[in-house]
Amino acid sequence: MSQIAYYTEEGLQKLKDELVHLERVERPNIIKAISEARDKGDLSENAEYDAAREAQGLLELKIGKLKEILANARLIDESQLDLSKVSILTTVKIKNIKNGAFMKYTIVAENEANLKEMKISIDSPIGKGLLGKKVGDKVDVVVPAGVIPFEIIEITL
Repeated sequence: MSQIAYYTEEGLQKLKDELVHLERVERPNIIKAISEARDKGDLSENAEYDAAREAQGLLELKIGKLKEILANARLIDESQLDLSKVSILTTVKIKNIKNGAFMKYTIVAENEANLKEMKISIDSPIGKGLLGKKVGDKVDVVVPAGVIPFEIIEITL
């Protein structure tokens, strides 16, 4: 049983584009490589053929996994988001109570997380710790380095 995951329209489109690329570009390239290796003769001693077949297996595995993810993906309607509490797709301004530093993160699905863009996964320690909290709430988030106390300053879209 697969886990349902929530995605933004942009994130879902990236998954679909990747699947199309794998099926329409990568798969034909591997089929061509297998065919060329097969034409070189004895398959029992053909390392090129074995490598191409292994690459094909890995590609098919990746395609299958992407199809499974897409089958269980749900699109988030941003107009229906409740901004009174932290949820997926909300942007949260938090204050580290220990050092007074302010940070602003957008809570996103696991595969859309990108720290450079200040997007953290809903499954990350900070994402889990902030989920469901409201402005003014103080929360102790357990991270690998220990416990960090945060205060929620603002929740926006």
